[in-house]
Amino acid sequence: MNFLPLIEAKREEKILAPEQIQEFIREFTAEKIPDYQMAAMLMAIYFRGLNTDETTALTLAMRDSGDVLKFPKDKRPLVDKHSTGGIGDKVSLPLAPLLACLGFRVPMISGRGLGITGGTLDKLDSIPGFKTLLPAAQITKLVQQVGCVICGQTDTMVPADKKIYALRDASGTVPSIQLITASILSKKLAECLDALILDVKFGCAAFMQTKADALKLAQAMVALGNQCGTNTRAILTDMNTPLGRAAGNWLEVKESVDCLDNKGPNDLRELVIDSAAQLLVQTKKSKSLATARVLAEECLNSGTPRKKWDEMIVAQGADLKAFNKKLLLDSTAKILVEIKSDRAGFISKCDARIIGEVIRDIGGGRLTKESSINFDVGVDRIAKPGARVEKLGLLCRVHAADAATAKIAGTHLKAAFKISARKLPSLKLVQETVG
Repeated sequence: MNFLPLIEAKREEKILAPEQIQEFIREFTAEKIPDYQMAAMLMAIYFRGLNTDETTALTLAMRDSGDVLKFPKDKRPLVDKHSTGGIGDKVSLPLAPLLACLGFRVPMISGRGLGITGGTLDKLDSIPGFKTLLPAAQITKLVQQVGCVICGQTDTMVPADKKIYALRDASGTVPSIQLITASILSKKLAECLDALILDVKFGCAAFMQTKADALKLAQAMVALGNQCGTNTRAILTDMNTPLGRAAGNWLEVKESVDCLDNKGPNDLRELVIDSAAQLLVQTKKSKSLATARVLAEECLNSGTPRKKWDEMIVAQGADLKAFNKKLLLDSTAKILVEIKSDRAGFISKCDARIIGEVIRDIGGGRLTKESSINFDVGVDRIAKPGARVEKLGLLCRVHAADAATAKIAGTHLKAAFKISARKLPSLKLVQETVG
């Protein structure tokens, strides 16, 4: 096909027909359209947008670009959760085994990092032996037997999204409502879910900087998800501050295990429980969110999700002995440096964007789609807003590959923290529910 006229049409804010969108997605998937032309189309979409019909057409064309998962009939509902991305956002890791223990099947198809945000698959790649790429038949088998799986798209599952996902990160077109909607829902619709909960983040380290923009994205995804037959709901959560007290691939896996062992930070625990509670209500397993939260919390406290986590990672190839040995290490990076406060007071701000940029720049994220990742670098023991810190008290620790990058990171990390004489009121983590 001659793709150039469609790029020009979208550049001029013209509406594309569903058939045109289906054709260029099909041609791009077949590698008949070069990356540079698709990057130009993505940029045109970023600036000119897509209307509801165009977004629906793009989502379904991406879903239908490959195979969809098929599961046998089962009394356990098929559910999943997706986050629009944030710093320290590791909710998927403890949530999947918790949901399995609550009587769900969880075919969690996840992605890699975009921009400064960490990807679930990148975190899991830090586990010795863990396989994030599984054939469709094995995904189905593990979901039926274990109850949950966290993996990437197969080569034949939504291949259009896989190719576009990498281009968005490298072309500066990540924060587009329509592209985010199509990317997320094309994968989730290919899972044939009964219910889906979306964690739409806003703030300085989110794709959506304001709550108003996050609300627009949430409403668009909830409407499209429900229209396509999946019970879809969204929560709006604050991403001005990192989630939890650790950010960086392996460090986030460690904190996820702490959460399953009931030793994790309160904000992570809150979001895991709330996500599970939403799905309990959506699938009519609970009549109210209050009842559902109690049920989810009791299950998490029981320790069974921790055992389910071990079962899941072993089923996906992990060396459990090596994994547990690695958990005992304080740091797996070559250099560990403490970042100290210049004065005493209360943490009034912990800028998630700065922390995310530091982690990316020391090797924990991608600058291009070809970038390799150092799974061991990151930041932990992060002092959160409201916490009291003394002069020379710990603001955070940086895990780095060498002393030079650790020194540079330390200078930038200090700028992420603001300290005030008085303790400021805390903000709600989950601020609104859509759907």
